[in-house]
Amino acid sequence: MDQLNLDPARTALVLIDLQNSNVGRELAPHSAVKVVGNSVLLAQAMRERGALVVYVRVLVNELPALPADSPMRPQGAPSAPPDASQLAPDVGVEAQDVVIVKRQWGAFYGTELDQLLRRRGIDTLVLGGIVTNFGVESTARAAFDRGYKLVFAEDAMSSMEAEAHHFACGTIFPRMGRVRSTRTLIDALQAGTGAA
Repeated sequence: MDQLNLDPARTALVLIDLQNSNVGRELAPHSAVKVVGNSVLLAQAMRERGALVVYVRVLVNELPALPADSPMRPQGAPSAPPDASQLAPDVGVEAQDVVIVKRQWGAFYGTELDQLLRRRGIDTLVLGGIVTNFGVESTARAAFDRGYKLVFAEDAMSSMEAEAHHFACGTIFPRMGRVRSTRTLIDALQAGTGAA
C-alpha cells in the first residue's frame, strides 16, 4: 500500500448522515454505535490538529420520491418524524464544525460544500457515515469527479447489508482513494507524520 500523507490544513473529515433516522437502523458489518464511536474519535483527532470537521445531514422528508423498483420510502408512507433529520446527539458536533444540509444522497449537489472546501484550500477528504453505499458512495463519486483526494474510514461507515459495504470498500473505494481503519488514521495523526 502506498503511504498517504495527511496535511491537516488541507484535509477535511466529512461525516455523512449520522442522524436520528440512520443511527437507529440495523446496520452491517458495523453497528451504528461503532460507526458513531469511530466517527467521534476521528473528529477529535482531526480537530486536535486543526483539520476541518464537516457533518452532513439529509432532510429525509425532502428526498426525491422518484419512480423506483425498490424505493427507500414506499409511496404513501407517512412522513418521518421531525427529529429524523437531526444529527444524533452522540455524534458530538462542536462549535467550530461545519454542518451541511442536503436533500439527496450526495453531499455536493445543491449544497455549498464544494465552495466551502475550496475556499479553505482543502484537497483531501476523509469520509465516513451511514450508509456506505448510498450517502457515502454518492458523496465520494462527486468528490472524485471534482478532483479531491479521498480516504475512506472503513469502520466509521456501515450499510444495511454487509455485502453492500464490503463491495463498496473492497471494489469501488480502492479505485477512488485509500481505504483505512479508524485506528490506522488516528495512529498516523497522533504520530505526527500524517502517513496512513
